[in-house]
Amino acid sequence: MKLPAPKLTRLAVVVLAAVTAVGIAAVVWLPDRPPAAPLEQEEGLRPPASAVDLENKVIVGEQAQKNLRLAARPLKSETYWKVITLPGMIVDRPGISDREVVAPAIGTVSQILHIPGDTVRSGDVLFTLRLASESLHESQAGLYKASHDIALAEVRLERIRAAGEGVAQARAVEVEHEIARLNTAAKAYREDLRRRGLSADDIAGISQGNLVSEISVRVPEIQTASLRRLGAATSGQEVKAETLTFEIRQLAVEVGQQVEAGQRMCNLANQKLLAIEGQAFRDEAALLEQSVREAWPVEVDFQDAAADWPLHDTAAPISYIASTVDPVTRTFSFLMPLTNQSRRVEQNGAARDQWRFRTGQRVLLRVRVEKLDGVFIVPADAIAAEGPETFVFTQNVNLFERKSVHVVHRDRDRAIIADDGSLPAYTKGDSRWTIPAVAQTAASQLNRMTKTGSTDIPKGMHVHADGSLHKNEDEEN
Repeated sequence: MKLPAPKLTRLAVVVLAAVTAVGIAAVVWLPDRPPAAPLEQEEGLRPPASAVDLENKVIVGEQAQKNLRLAARPLKSETYWKVITLPGMIVDRPGISDREVVAPAIGTVSQILHIPGDTVRSGDVLFTLRLASESLHESQAGLYKASHDIALAEVRLERIRAAGEGVAQARAVEVEHEIARLNTAAKAYREDLRRRGLSADDIAGISQGNLVSEISVRVPEIQTASLRRLGAATSGQEVKAETLTFEIRQLAVEVGQQVEAGQRMCNLANQKLLAIEGQAFRDEAALLEQSVREAWPVEVDFQDAAADWPLHDTAAPISYIASTVDPVTRTFSFLMPLTNQSRRVEQNGAARDQWRFRTGQRVLLRVRVEKLDGVFIVPADAIAAEGPETFVFTQNVNLFERKSVHVVHRDRDRAIIADDGSLPAYTKGDSRWTIPAVAQTAASQLNRMTKTGSTDIPKGMHVHADGSLHKNEDEEN
């Protein structure tokens, strides 16, 4: 049964009006939408760059990171000392390192038993000297005569005492006085011979009539007081005479050469205990005095490749500041103790000590002047400068973002960044750590890349919001 025509027409009009109203409402209330992407862009399956804000950012692929040798890590807040860098040199420690060996008497050098570079100890024989000293011969003769006269006087005294009361006691007293006088003379002769370098065995032989025509010149014995002083100079460590070695540095005589008493024959050097001598100008004196007053150690840069040597303490306190200024260089010196490192080397049946540090070696001294707490320390290569601005780059997978930071101090090797919120950080224990990893190298190259349009996403790749690069799905197949 068909509906009447008028009713059908009325229903169609109502439906059409409803559809029109819905369309109008959609146009009025829906927000504006960007126009659809061109068909060719959809076919390339390449998301628009606006999906990730790439301003002040640069995308660096895996291979590019390897080529730039990029390394990044979170930064930990540290304490940094502002320093001044002064020149220095390793020198002998005054009164300890050097030791002269002199001729004990007039004579001719008949043997040289050690040469420069040899390692010797106290008591080792250095030279053999043929005596030509009249005073030494007189001392030997005097000791022998005094010893012989003492023996005769003691025999005479025994006879007097054996005679009993029949012999006047005055004669016994007279002989006793004579023996005492002879003992005094013999003691003086022995002391003279000992000071001239004769050993106890030589002196005992002379007393028996075995006069010496040659003497051995030995490495001087180290006295107990000197050993204590050496121990104090090595931070309280005990120094034993048998472990203390010397190196022959200079030889001042030749075989057959006649020497006078007191003439220098060689120079011995104790390379174990040295010193570092620094040079400073007058306007830096207050900083050095502050370092001494606050007991701040001075950092020493030895500038040597010591990969095969044990770790060495590179900080030393200032022990002396000179009170005079050099009139030529207009500088004054200051000293710091240095304990050397050595190792024993066997060569041709002889043992020698090889030393790590040598006198005359140049060093750099960093004297502390100000303490900076709670700062981030990065290598100098981690900073890029652009006018008054300085930047670092934080890493998020393949995305490196440029961050403006405040560099409070900078030297040749390091840059010091203030923890002022420029780099997001969190507290862990007593330290603060940056949330992002900061590139430690190639900051200048990354800065140039941000200005040359290196933020383009590589063809066939897309970038996620976390900064990682991935191949498009059609590229992966």
